[in-house]
Amino acid sequence: MKPQIDPTSDRLFRHMAWANAQLFTIMQRLPDAVLHYTEPGNEWTVAMTLHHLVAAAVYLAELLDGNPGILTAPTSLPPTRIVELEALAKICAGADARLHVSAHTPTGVVTRQDDPTLTRARATVLAQAIHHATEHRAQIAGALVANGVTALSLDDLDVWAFGDAEGLGA
Repeated sequence: MKPQIDPTSDRLFRHMAWANAQLFTIMQRLPDAVLHYTEPGNEWTVAMTLHHLVAAAVYLAELLDGNPGILTAPTSLPPTRIVELEALAKICAGADARLHVSAHTPTGVVTRQDDPTLTRARATVLAQAIHHATEHRAQIAGALVANGVTALSLDDLDVWAFGDAEGLGA
């Protein structure tokens, strides 16, 4: 019998995927210049942060399901033009879907592919996937606001907005 995902985990992973998709939708409406923005105290550009968010999601999905190479990882360089975000968004959606499936098996441990001596509880890696994406969405919003762009409101990506978007209420 296939394990059933906990309703809370299910909602968390659905929210993460939705918020990431919303992030890319909003970003694709902005000019190329925003990709070079940074926030005070953070040297990473919006482009670097977007690239890292997706590359990490792919890595964590591979770590959890043990199937490297299913998704095409993002190129080694961050995007330089907004048009490149369409491909990143598709890769992110694929990784988010795999992470959601991995949440069906929250117990046990995983071993890092690049360091077999390092193991982590699956639940820790699953939690990191959600928190990591949230952290970087916030950094991107901060970089945009620091440069006068208010197109990305974190309030529009929170669990309340997700509940409204699903029509289920928050």
